[in-house]
Amino acid sequence: MEVSRVRSDFPILSRGDGRPLIYLDSAATSQKPNPVIEAMDRFYREYNANVHRGIYSISVEATEAYEAARRKVASFINASPREIVFVRGTTEALNLLAYSWGLRRVGRDGLVLLTEMEHHSNIVPWQIVSRIAGFKVSYLPFTADGYLEHSQLESYRNAGLKVFSFAYASNVLGTINDVRKLSRFAHEEGAIAVVDAAQAAPHMRIDVKELDCDFLAFSGHKMLGPTGIGVLYGRRELLEEMEPFMGGGEMIKEVRLTGATWNDVPWKFEAGTPNIAGAIGLGAAVDYLNGLGMDNIRSHEMHLTRHALELLSEIPHLRIYGPADYRDRCGLISFNLADIHPHDLATFLDREGICVRAGHHCAMPIHMKLGLSATTRASFHVYNSLDEVEALAEALRKALRYFRVPG
Repeated sequence: MEVSRVRSDFPILSRGDGRPLIYLDSAATSQKPNPVIEAMDRFYREYNANVHRGIYSISVEATEAYEAARRKVASFINASPREIVFVRGTTEALNLLAYSWGLRRVGRDGLVLLTEMEHHSNIVPWQIVSRIAGFKVSYLPFTADGYLEHSQLESYRNAGLKVFSFAYASNVLGTINDVRKLSRFAHEEGAIAVVDAAQAAPHMRIDVKELDCDFLAFSGHKMLGPTGIGVLYGRRELLEEMEPFMGGGEMIKEVRLTGATWNDVPWKFEAGTPNIAGAIGLGAAVDYLNGLGMDNIRSHEMHLTRHALELLSEIPHLRIYGPADYRDRCGLISFNLADIHPHDLATFLDREGICVRAGHHCAMPIHMKLGLSATTRASFHVYNSLDEVEALAEALRKALRYFRVPG
């Protein structure tokens, strides 16, 4: 990948602060290329109107652009457009499933299985709904080196499993999980397989038919798109069975004082005026990613991650969490440096022009299991280079001197 050419598409990377911006926080949110910014700007300047409701020309144009984005997203993951629900992000998608499926389908004797490496967004909704519906929530553990303990799945045989919801890739450990294997286990137990692909969709090719999952969620803002837009993929027959999550606006066919009938899928899950500009921006982001090639993106980020693991492992007093093999990781590395608090380290790195994330990364159970209050996380995307990885390593060595860490 020609990184210098890619970087020229991202205006924020050339902001005039007197030094280059080294942005290593794409796991939290990615930067946006010009085609995404321009597509959204063009919508607001040239054909801003509500969708599906107007017969005048700019409304028709807005509707076509909105639905074209749905078709692009569907093709991106090898699904049908009727299986793509636009939501605000992965968090909303998982809440939708917890309420529309979990609340009505799991039952008091049922079990929802998660993993210990989940983001809060794939824990808290199921916990809330379990208190309402009375079902049990259990967690598949992970090992000290950051892999799920697949052998523990056998303990959930014939246990009333109804939902198995898990991360495609961990936002702390970086672990890429075997989605097809985990989905197969869910189906053997008569359960649905739900995949949080927030950290996977921006970085690797996804084919929902190959993965054989029932639902898959991801966010636009992590894949070079805008904030406030995301995707829930669901098998059409399952979406047909589900009740809506929210009511009003576009999700209805007919409303009477005594009841209502719902719109067809996917629109029955898109109540109110949607984020039209966000969907158009996401469609432009998908075009941009496809132009680079998802296999090329994955290869580039593996190259960066391998180099980063090598350099960081040579730094005294630095501990890396998650798989040691870069091939088992998405493009992120969480670590701690000596006894320097991650917030202090992130502040120091910011002075060096390097943006990283510090904290528990909305994954407190992972940190509790590892006996940590926080970690520092560096994460990569298409605009990052080997030079930036080396700058991070040098800055971390400089931090050891600045904080006067002995030895």
